[in-house]
Amino acid sequence: MNIIERPTTGWRIQGITTHPGAVLREDFMAPIALTANQLALRTRMPATRIGEILHERRSVSPDTALRLARCFGTSPEFWLNLQAAHDLSKARLASETIIEKEVEPLKLTA
Repeated sequence: MNIIERPTTGWRIQGITTHPGAVLREDFMAPIALTANQLALRTRMPATRIGEILHERRSVSPDTALRLARCFGTSPEFWLNLQAAHDLSKARLASETIIEKEVEPLKLTA
């Protein structure tokens, strides 16, 4: 019996998960008509950073996650988990087939 086995569910994904910028834009800012400049002032972040995140051209950093969490009453982990899921889904789509060919799984037995 293998100690480490390939998962039978959740391994393959169909697409890229939602970028945290889209969640920020649609679920947090739009309902209260909060602009990027207003958010920048409220969180003391550069407006360019906010804009790049909202346009999905920049990742959410730990500092940004802390500031967004404080502003919106969420946790920093919420924002970082969104970013990690997005990054992992992109990596899987880009590299999974290559990695499956190149990396040999361990066959450990008890």
